[in-house]
Amino acid sequence: MEESSPRMTGAPELPVNISPAVAAHAEGEEIEVLESTEVLPEEAYDPENTGCISAEQFRDLLATHGSELDPHKLEVLLALADGNADGKICYQDLVNLMSNKRSNSFRRAILQGSRQLKGCSLRDEVGLGLSQRLVRHVAYETLPREVDRKWYFDSYTYCPPPWFILAITIAEVAVFMFYGIQLDRLVLQVSSPAFLKSPLPYHPQLRAQAWRFLSYVFMHTGIEHLSLNMAMQLLVGVPLEMVHGAQRIGLIYVCGVLAGSLAVSVADMTAPVVGSSGGVYALVSAHLANVVMNWSGMKCQFKLFRMAMALVCMSVEFGRAVWLRFYPPALPSCPNPSFVAHLGGVLVGLTLGVVVLQNYEQRLQEQSLFWIFFCVYTLFVLCAVFWNVFAYSLLDVRIPPAP
Repeated sequence: MEESSPRMTGAPELPVNISPAVAAHAEGEEIEVLESTEVLPEEAYDPENTGCISAEQFRDLLATHGSELDPHKLEVLLALADGNADGKICYQDLVNLMSNKRSNSFRRAILQGSRQLKGCSLRDEVGLGLSQRLVRHVAYETLPREVDRKWYFDSYTYCPPPWFILAITIAEVAVFMFYGIQLDRLVLQVSSPAFLKSPLPYHPQLRAQAWRFLSYVFMHTGIEHLSLNMAMQLLVGVPLEMVHGAQRIGLIYVCGVLAGSLAVSVADMTAPVVGSSGGVYALVSAHLANVVMNWSGMKCQFKLFRMAMALVCMSVEFGRAVWLRFYPPALPSCPNPSFVAHLGGVLVGLTLGVVVLQNYEQRLQEQSLFWIFFCVYTLFVLCAVFWNVFAYSLLDVRIPPAP
C-alpha cells in the first residue's frame, strides 16, 4: 500500500514489502516494523491502491502473523475484522490501533460487530503484579465493554497519575485543618461566629467577589461534612480520573462546583455556601448513571451493594445539609449554608457528566450531545449571572449582612 492513497493521508510511510504486524512506538506517533522472514507483495492485497484490504484477507494475515502482536491487540483486530460492515479494513485503522489511537470508523466497526471477544477475560488472567491488578480492578469498575477494558489495560501507564482529585483533596483537608486550628473547632465549624469571615465561602452579600463562586469548595461545616465528601470523592473520583483523565474529571468537578453556588444564588438567595458537595455529587451521579445505563455490561463486584452504599452516603450527607440549613444559626442575622448546591451538582452529573464519561477515549468535540449539554450549561451560567446582577435589587431581597 502506498502513501499516495487518499485514505492513507497522515499515515506513517511503510516499505513496499513488509510484514503487516507492527508495534506502537514509545510516543505513539510512529510505528516500528517487525521483522519477518516472509515477503508480502502489496499488489496481492491492495491492487487498486485504495488503502484498504478485504476483511477476509486481513483475518488470514492475522492468523499468519498474529503471534508477533500483543494478545489483547490481536483480539481487538479480530473483532475489527469481523465487525466491519463494508467488509474492508482501512490501513489507517491498523495504524490507529497500533499507536493506541482509535478513529470513529474503528469504534463503529467494533460496535457493529456481532463477534464477541472469545479470548480469556482480564478477570481470568493470572500472574499479574499489584499495579496491574489495580488497573484491572479500575477497568472493571468504570468500563462496561471487554474490548475497552483490554484496550485500557494495555495502554495505561500511571503517567500522569490521578493528580487532580488527589491535589484538590489535599488542599481541602489542609484548609480545613488550618481553620480548625484557628477557630479551635473541628466539629460543626459553621457554628463559630468567625467561620464565614474567611475570604473563601460564598456569601450573598459578597457575591461581587466572583472567586467565591468556586473557592467555597475548600470550606466545610465540620469534620463530619469533610469526611463524607472526601470518602466519595476519593472512592469514585480517583478511578474515574485514571480512566478518563484529569481534563474530563476536572471539567465535571468544576462545572458541578460552579453550578452549585449559582443554583444557591438563584433558588436560596439569602444563604451562604460551603463544601465540595457540588463537585462530588456531579462525579458520583454521573458515574452511577453510567452504571445504570450499562448495567448488563458492568462486571464490577458487588455492583448492586456498592451502588446502594453510594446512594446511602449521598442521602445521609444531603439529609444532614437539609437539617443544618433549617437548624437555628449561631448568628440570627445569617442563615446556615444552603443544601441547594448538592442539587446543582447532581443535575450537572446527570447531563454533562454522563456524556463526558459515556464514550471512553472519544474526543469530546466529536460528540454532538456534549455540545448540546455544554451549551445548555453555558446558558444556565449566563442566566444565573444576570440574575445575580439584577434580581436581588428588583425583588428587594433582604440579604443578611456580611460577616
